[in-house]
Amino acid sequence: MFWKRKSGAEKQLDEKLDRIQKNFENNYKDAAQLNLKEFEDMFRTLSEEGKLTEKQKVFYENQLEELNGRMKNFTHKDQKPFWV
Repeated sequence: MFWKRKSGAEKQLDEKLDRIQKNFENNYKDAAQLNLKEFEDMFRTLSEEGKLTEKQKVFYENQLEELNGRMKNFTHKDQKPFWV
């Protein structure tokens, strides 16, 4: 088997994605939203600096779009009380 080593940029983005997923699963809404913003900023910066290939850009752009959709109403203010 041939294993491709991930670049530093990929490792950074993957670590941020992992943190977002863990916070999402644990219902840490504010932390997940903050990590999503950090991921988006990091992705944009790395893209602009040319540290990602086109294939990587497409992959992480898709991840960003998916996460934005999942977290659209994932905030405490949108949480409905259980007694309503």
